[in-house]
Amino acid sequence: MAKPAKPAWPSGGIASDALGGNGWKTSNSRAVEAWERLVVVCAVIAAAAVLAKLVDMRMARRELAPQAATRYRVLRRSIMGAIIFVGVLSALLVIPQVRAIAGGLLASSAILGLVIGLAAQRTLSNFVAGVMIGLAQPIRLGDRIAVPEGEGVVEEIGLVYTRIRQDDRTRLVVPNDRLASDTIKNSTIVSRERLAEITVPVPRDKDLQAVVDLLRDVATPSELLVTGLDGDAVVTLRAWADDEASARQLESELRIRAQQALREAGVYNAA
Repeated sequence: MAKPAKPAWPSGGIASDALGGNGWKTSNSRAVEAWERLVVVCAVIAAAAVLAKLVDMRMARRELAPQAATRYRVLRRSIMGAIIFVGVLSALLVIPQVRAIAGGLLASSAILGLVIGLAAQRTLSNFVAGVMIGLAQPIRLGDRIAVPEGEGVVEEIGLVYTRIRQDDRTRLVVPNDRLASDTIKNSTIVSRERLAEITVPVPRDKDLQAVVDLLRDVATPSELLVTGLDGDAVVTLRAWADDEASARQLESELRIRAQQALREAGVYNAA
């Protein structure tokens, strides 16, 4: 009795299916691995950013004098930048294609060559100037300075730019390398005190000595001088104030007190 014939497998049977399945599994595993690496990269960068922010918030809690606050602000920015930079390079180690490059930047002298190469660039020049300003402190936060573009109060010293608040509330944004190399007039580097000064005209037919004595008693200035005798006499009153805003307020008060006292004394006509 003849044995039944074994069924013939069609072309591309079990072996072919098995090969195709393995190929599909390999492709799928590669896709999953790529997504896993992408998630790890994003997680490492996010963790570095969060760590940098936490360090900055922790350091920002301290209340310091202006000279110390300037150095501290630059130090905070430098530490934040360093944390994020190392975090990005560490994330790159997860990607095989750039692992050798990232590892070389972290572990070899390649990073030194990178810094030297970028040192000639304007951005890094501003960064280095910002660090030098923070250490040498030709200007500090809150100082009133004058630059060729205008005058104002130092509001922010960043790693690349410094922001100056002018009296009209506009901002001058000046590259740090300019501040580090140009001549700057700093009115408050030694003391924030400002001199309030007003001038009072006195009719020439009035007793000048009596007016001077009256103004000295009423206005109580730090200094009182007769600064003009051409036509009407001119009396100058000066007094020191804690800062620029206080000096302007004091000048206004001195004018009011002087004018009221001279009117009551008959030096100025009431009409």
